[in-house]
Amino acid sequence: MADTRRARRAVAAVLAATAALCLTATGCSTSSGPPSADDSRGADRRPSPNPTPLPTGTPTATATETPAVGPVLAVKIDNAPAARPHTGLDAADIVYVEQVEGGLSRLMAVYATAVPKSVGPVRSARESDLELLGQFREPVLAFSGAQGKLLPLIDRAPVDPVTPSDVSGAYYRGTSRAAPHNLYLRPARLLPTPPGPAGLTTGFRYGPAPGGGTPKATRTVRYPAARFTFTWSERQDRWLVAMDGRPAVTTDGERLGPATVVVQYVTVRRSGFQDFLGNNTPYTETVGSGRAKVLRGGRSYDVQWTRPTSLDGTRFTTGDGTPVDFAEGQVWVVYAKAP
Repeated sequence: MADTRRARRAVAAVLAATAALCLTATGCSTSSGPPSADDSRGADRRPSPNPTPLPTGTPTATATETPAVGPVLAVKIDNAPAARPHTGLDAADIVYVEQVEGGLSRLMAVYATAVPKSVGPVRSARESDLELLGQFREPVLAFSGAQGKLLPLIDRAPVDPVTPSDVSGAYYRGTSRAAPHNLYLRPARLLPTPPGPAGLTTGFRYGPAPGGGTPKATRTVRYPAARFTFTWSERQDRWLVAMDGRPAVTTDGERLGPATVVVQYVTVRRSGFQDFLGNNTPYTETVGSGRAKVLRGGRSYDVQWTRPTSLDGTRFTTGDGTPVDFAEGQVWVVYAKAP
């Protein structure tokens, strides 16, 4: 199935190049639905001022990993206010939060231990997704589409990209909200057998909490046009999520609440892409090193993060180099711009 999808993507890349010529000559659009302020289908035709090397090869298995493990499923999820509440987000093993155009946010949910019946709303991919996903072994990337000049980069990356045109019946349009916030995925069509925890080659460790830390009841992370607040619930033993001041729940009424929250301070720079309003698409650099705060058990820990290459997971350590363990359960990683 993967080879068939790659062939289809190659054809899609050729069509995208043709569409790009059309855009340049006549201003026509390749979008399959109404535009949105946080979409990026209107491309800036200039090359990226800071091109980022694509991840290549296969992540190296360590002694604690099983080399013959299947791929995880990564789904790009819309997080505009009109896209909430989400479906299937509570079943993800990891939820990544990144800034997109106009200061808004978008999510990437990673599934390895189980897949829900439905996930969404699904939206378009970004350039920085490829660097982030390099740590997994050829993950399946589910997304609604991408800018024409980004598609060749996706085709060359070590991911298995799947859009609505690639697999019949994998995606469907919901009826409870308007496009483009109503595209949903049936994950089992793309990942019939989840790989299990061995597929999460992120470098995350799970175990007892480190010593020290500071009692913390709530933590807020702000983007220019989005806000996330995590409030510790002793009774539920997790961090309850609020988005833009409202409790975050799923369409089933489940309150979103990870066991561990990582606020990771990274470089967020301009890319060579823009949305149809002319807003630049931020590029979130997840390779390098810096500081982070790990929230678990009602406490906040000041840690350091290190990710040497795009094929590596991220290592979190205390000031003396001791690895930091996370609580068992869902992890949210919120990428915040380093001061």
